[in-house]
Formats: sequence, C-alpha cells, structure tokens
Amino acid sequence: MKKEYIKNNKILVTGGAGFIGSNLCESLLELDNEVVCLDNFSTGKRTNIQHLFKNPKFQLLEGDIRNLNNCKNACDGVDFVLHQAALGSVPRSIEDPITTNDVNTSGFLNMLVAARDAKVKRFVYAASSSTYGDSKELPKVEDTIGKPLSPYAITKYVNELYATIFNSTYGLNTIGLRYFNVFGKRQDPNGAYAAVIPKFVMQFMKYESPVINGDGAFSRDFTFIDNVVQMNLLAISSNNPKALNQVYNVAFGARTTLNELVTLLRSKLAKFDAKIGDVNIEYGPNRIGDIPHSLASIEKAKKLLGYHPEFSFEKGLEEAVNWYWENL
Repeated sequence: MKKEYIKNNKILVTGGAGFIGSNLCESLLELDNEVVCLDNFSTGKRTNIQHLFKNPKFQLLEGDIRNLNNCKNACDGVDFVLHQAALGSVPRSIEDPITTNDVNTSGFLNMLVAARDAKVKRFVYAASSSTYGDSKELPKVEDTIGKPLSPYAITKYVNELYATIFNSTYGLNTIGLRYFNVFGKRQDPNGAYAAVIPKFVMQFMKYESPVINGDGAFSRDFTFIDNVVQMNLLAISSNNPKALNQVYNVAFGARTTLNELVTLLRSKLAKFDAKIGDVNIEYGPNRIGDIPHSLASIEKAKKLLGYHPEFSFEKGLEEAVNWYWENL
C-alpha cells in the first residue's frame, strides 16, 4: 500500500505530538516527506515525537492554533495539512464548553484561513463520529446525521460546515475524516479524560477494577490507529477528484460492546500476568452525552478512496496491549 502514497512533499501535522498526530508524523517521514509538527503541548507529549528529532526532515513548531500567526507560520510553504489539533473528550466539553469551542472552532477557522492564504493543495482534518448525535440509524452513513449531544459534537460538526464553505467560497480542497473510537500505541491512559481502552489497560495492570459506564451493553466501532493513518495517507494521496470535499467515516466497520471489550482486555493482559484474570469489573451510571451504539459504514471510503482497513479490532487490540505492556 505505502508505495502508492505521496512522497517528497512538505506536510503540516497540527497536534503532531498527540496520539494520532505522532503516528501520522512517523508514517509521513517513513515515506520521505518533510514534516512540520505544530503543537502547544496542552495534551500532546514531547516523548511521543522524541524519536523523530534525529530525522532532518522533521521540524517542531511550538504554537497554538488559537493564534492566527502561529497557524500562518506553520502553513508557510506547506503542500498538505493534516489537521489533528483539537480538545477531545465529550465530558471535557461539558465541563468547559468555552475552551473546547475556542480550540475546536476558532482554532479550526484560523487553520482554514492560514491554509487558504498559503494555497495548500489539500486540507485534511479530523472530524468525529460524535457528529451523528442522536441518530439511531446503524450503520452510520455519512449523509445522515442527528442532533449533536455535546458541545464537543457541535464543534466538530461546525468544522465540517466551515470546510464546505471554504471550498465553495475560496476553492480550498478539504477532506473530513470522522474518526470512530481510535485506539493504539501512544494513546494516553492518564487523566480525567483518558479514552476507555488505555484507561482500562492501566487499571488492570494495577489490579484495579475498571468501571464501565452503564450496563456494558453500549457498543463502539473501535478503530486501530494504523487504519486511521492509512485513511489520512489515502486522503492526501488520492488523485480521484470525486474524493475531494467530502467527509468519510474512519472505522473498521464492526461493533464491540463494552462488556466484550473489557473481557478481551482482561484475558489478553492475563497472559502477561495471571493475577489480572482475577480483577473484577464494576459498573457505574451512564455518562451524559454518550451515544448508546456506534457502527460505521465504510463503503464510501472504500469506493472513493480505496480504503480497506488492515487491522481488525481484535488484531489491533493485540498490538495495543503488547505496546502498553512494554511501555507503561
């Protein structure tokens, strides 16, 4: 697959020191691209990109997407933008909607303006499955969404609207990637807003009981990081004009309940430490803003971008657990 991806281009990755961003930076450098990483380290970590500093084609710019000049400096001379910088987490957005909006909406608009002015070839951005909101339709198809259920979801939907306007008004080519529950190496297990997989892994490794929100019947289309990297590379490499100025689901296309997830995690970790197999699971109240079920149709991405996810959920989980066991 990789031989079809673009090489020898200059690519900006915003949020490049984060979980998804650092994996993108790594893959782009492997393809002999020049990579500019813009990050303010509010959630990103220097340790995520430390191994990249020895590559002369890697450049770190410490800056904030809420600052238009930082965005313009970062876009200077760039061919493509992979915009990953955002404040994730539904609970965080409920507790602090103003900061979430500042980063995810105003920061996004700054990046669009900077990319437009720098005449970048393509602006690919991290959208979100949260945009489907209260839509009960399964699987989720790109052109059918419901009402947002959180401030975070609103910001990500507004991003899509802005991207459409910047194409129709200014001719900026954009592609939005609606990520579905991404997991994998370098995803932070710490903090109040940690994603469920790394959080549960860390708790099991400490012999602490993970707490599932609700009865565990909620399901998600968990998506391994390598599939997400693949979609980003396809989005900037595609020569199909029909693929541009669209939004796509980025997922594996199968769903797993939280009960199934936690059982799998425990059994995989118990291979390293048998005592983990004895850790109990606890249950708490449902979380405000959570959708009950999430399952993506990936037919549009297959048709227009040639996307065929290389990692199933279980294969990805195996990789992720091995990485956490070695690195936590």
